[in-house]
This record gives sequence, C-alpha cells and structure tokens, in this order.
Amino acid sequence: MPTSTPDGPAIVTGGAGAIGSVLVRALLDRGLEVRVIDNFSSGRKELLPPSPPRDRFSLTTADVRHPEEYAEQFRGARSVWHLAANPDIRLGLADPSLDLEQGTIATFRVLEAARRHDVPRVVFSSSSTVYGLPTVYPTPEEYGPLFPQSLYGAGKLASEGLLSAYTHSYGLRSYIFRFANIIGPSVGHGILVDFFDKLRKDPSRLEVLGDGHQAKSYLRTEDCVAGMLLAESRATGPVNVFNLGTEDQTSVREIAEKVVRAHGGRARIDYTGGALGWVGDVPKQLLAIDRMKALGWRPSTNSSGAVDRTIEDLLAARKVPR
Repeated sequence: MPTSTPDGPAIVTGGAGAIGSVLVRALLDRGLEVRVIDNFSSGRKELLPPSPPRDRFSLTTADVRHPEEYAEQFRGARSVWHLAANPDIRLGLADPSLDLEQGTIATFRVLEAARRHDVPRVVFSSSSTVYGLPTVYPTPEEYGPLFPQSLYGAGKLASEGLLSAYTHSYGLRSYIFRFANIIGPSVGHGILVDFFDKLRKDPSRLEVLGDGHQAKSYLRTEDCVAGMLLAESRATGPVNVFNLGTEDQTSVREIAEKVVRAHGGRARIDYTGGALGWVGDVPKQLLAIDRMKALGWRPSTNSSGAVDRTIEDLLAARKVPR
C-alpha cells in the first residue's frame, strides 16, 4: 500500500517546460516539496524559479526513459505529475519512433517507478489529439471510439491506456488531462511561434498552411495548470479524465490577421490551401469542459483572449517594434 503522506513531495517530469515550470511554481506556492526531472531537450533552466527554497526544491537532470538516473527521487513522494514528452506533434512525422519512445515508453517507465516506490497519485498531460476527427462538438470525455490522426495522438492514447491499467492493477489513482492548444509566454512551438518566426525571416509575407479555416480552442498555461491542480485536489475516482480548454474557437485566419497587425499590418498572407494544415492536423477542435466546470474551474479568458494575451507576450519577449 502507498506509504506517502498527503503533504509529501510532488515530482514533476518535464518541470522545466512551458507548462511544467508554471506547475512547479504553483506547487511551491502551496508549500509542497517539488522534485523536478528534466533532460532539457526542450525545457529551459531559466523557466524554473530563480531562487527556490533549498529545502523544498530539487532538480535532477535525467531522461525519464532511463529510471536508473532518477528513480530514487520517487521515494516517499505523494504524486508524480508526468509532463515530459515530445512537445511538437509534427516532429513525429520525420521520426515515427519519437512518440513511441518519448511518449508511451517514457510513460511506462514513470509508472513503473511510481509502482515500485508506492507513489499513490499519477497526473498525466494528454491531448485533445486522442479524439482524432470527432463527429460531436463540443467533444466530451466519453466520446469514442478514439482514432488519432497523428503518431503524437497515438502515443498519448497508448499512455492513457497504461495509466488505466496501472490504476486498476496496482491501486494507483490517476488523473488524465486532455489539453486543447496550450499557449503562453514560454511555449516554444505552435502556431503563434511559427507565425512570429516566419515574419522575422520575411516581414513582407506570411505563409499559412491550409486554407485558414481550421478552428481550435486555445488555453493559457496558467489556466491549464490551475485546472490540473483543482481537479487533482477534488476528483476522487480511480481514473479521472478531464478536458481542459475554452468554450470557443479561434480560426487560423483570425490568428494570422492578428499577428500581421501586431507586426505593422504590411505582410501579405498566403494560404497554401486544403482543409488540413499538415499531415496529422485536426482542422476542428472544441472540447466539452462540463466536468471541469462542475468542479468549479473556468478559464480566465476565452480562446480569442488567450491568443491576444500571448501575442502581447511574444511582442515583448522578442522586442518586436510596434
């Protein structure tokens, strides 16, 4: 049986990432001891708290696929928040083994470490990509069957299966969060970063993949973390599955026009055409968030507001002339 106390340490894999670093700060603010595990393949040390309390913070540089590098950190822990993964869906196209290794196998290693050290709670960052191309909008958590369109989504869905099996086999309690598009000042990939990078290279033209009618939900990192913390503290089922997103959509065309305006409004927007922006893309996404709302959570802004706020963050961070 689990031996850790309710106030025991929290482990955060991928704790130096855009979402993980926000989570680390929130857990520290709650007075918890936090043990971060990150290999810094995409995470950055500067995102971690600059001067965390020495008695309540530790950092282990390790790849979660290699438990011999970090397993001792699980001893006595109350929870593991497993966020370490390939952060970019499109990377799996070039390397089909990427999401198997960094997604499914990495999750198995983390679950094994949790089992061996009697960690009672495992929190997992999944994705709306597990739904594939749903026929129901907003899409509820019980929608199925699930047919992901990308290797990234397949890796997330396989990991969800592992969490369910470990929960029922070994008495863990698991929390699975299916994210919408998460954006914020430290996110290093995705549509906004792509558009900013393209305009930096060529301020006169913005190429947009697809026809621009793709429409999705965008959620800020701080709202995402707030939702995870709330659900982990209130949901009591063995396997707890929650969508995290906003209740509206923003189209690619709207985002492109906003980014161009923020850069002075002079760039021409060229669409490549087609309903899909790239292989594995899901052109329409809108999650039902009734389960989270029933717990008392709501995002602080809608999808359009999240995009506007993140554009302002990126303008400031990149010192783009207004």
